[in-house]
Amino acid sequence: MLPPLLIHVILPEAYPLAVPPQLVSIRSTYLWMPYISQLHQLLVDMWQSEGVLYNWIEFIRSGQFLEKLGMAKDNGVILIQHSTPQLLVPLLTGFESSARSNEFNQNSYPCSVCLSSFKGSKCLQLSCGHVFCRTCLEDFWGLCITEGEVSRVGCPDPQCVKEGRQADEEEVARAVSEETVVRWRWLKEKVMMDRDPTISICPMVLCQKPVPKPHDITANEESGWHRLRTCSSCSYSFCSFCKRTWHGPVSACPISAYETLVLDYLALPEDSPGRQTIEHRFGRNIVAKMIATYREEQAFKQWLQDSATPCPGCNVHIEKSLGCNHMICTKCKQHFCYRCGAKLQAASPYQHFSTLGSGCFNKLFDFQSSEDNEWQPVAGFDAL
Repeated sequence: MLPPLLIHVILPEAYPLAVPPQLVSIRSTYLWMPYISQLHQLLVDMWQSEGVLYNWIEFIRSGQFLEKLGMAKDNGVILIQHSTPQLLVPLLTGFESSARSNEFNQNSYPCSVCLSSFKGSKCLQLSCGHVFCRTCLEDFWGLCITEGEVSRVGCPDPQCVKEGRQADEEEVARAVSEETVVRWRWLKEKVMMDRDPTISICPMVLCQKPVPKPHDITANEESGWHRLRTCSSCSYSFCSFCKRTWHGPVSACPISAYETLVLDYLALPEDSPGRQTIEHRFGRNIVAKMIATYREEQAFKQWLQDSATPCPGCNVHIEKSLGCNHMICTKCKQHFCYRCGAKLQAASPYQHFSTLGSGCFNKLFDFQSSEDNEWQPVAGFDAL
């Protein structure tokens, strides 16, 4: 449906027998008509010493002038030449939508739910073509959304119900309140995430949209690219494991980022649905590597706690192999006691070991028992 043509006509006194109507101007809304002068000549040539206004109207209303001007093709396509088509297309689309809406509102339609007839302004036509009154759709869809049955929010026609046709967001927004639309959108996202565990939530606080796994990623789990997610709503790229800004396929996630995931996985029974969901979302091999890395990290932390003392200046762990308990950190040059980790004065570091009542009094050296220092024979030494 094209916008109208505005034709300014003056009827002379000698019209219609002696002279044709005087065409003052021909204008097209949104300037979509490029052949104004050619159309002007076509209308003038239609006059044959008789009334021609009705013929003009029908000639334009029926679209015959498009064929005469070579704008209409046999397949029904209309070719419009325009200098800025990117500006013209939304104008024509908006006009057609408005015109069809006005035409729909002027007619009456029966609602197959309440079996009553209403004007189009009180009805809603779905994309499948079925028409229902807004009250019935608002009550039906509102009840489904309230009860969490989001899959039933669709066309109530029996054939569409059988096919499982669901309403889109534009149709839902035209029938129910904004608050109900927000809940419907949340339920749709929840159902989508329950069906596909690989979907991640965008970590941006102001976004929080579900981000599915890209279909064009064919890299295996070893490459690291399978962790990349890019939100289609805010364009934020992040790692699906640690939820931080994408750090590349080579850099590993910090251990704290997936420690909770590993603990949750280990707390579940073997072959449980919860473990299967985690394995399906991240991959069984990846989960196994995460568990191995976590256990190695815990073993290393335990070793540091049992066999090393952190420097009180820079917190670097230091292991002592032999010697006294007066230590000097090679990184920050801090003097400290290896036994208790206390800071020592560089000018008098041994005062700490000479103070009565101190837990380290007279413990500059940790003497081992004679049993620990007992000489062990070396095989083959006697032969020398």
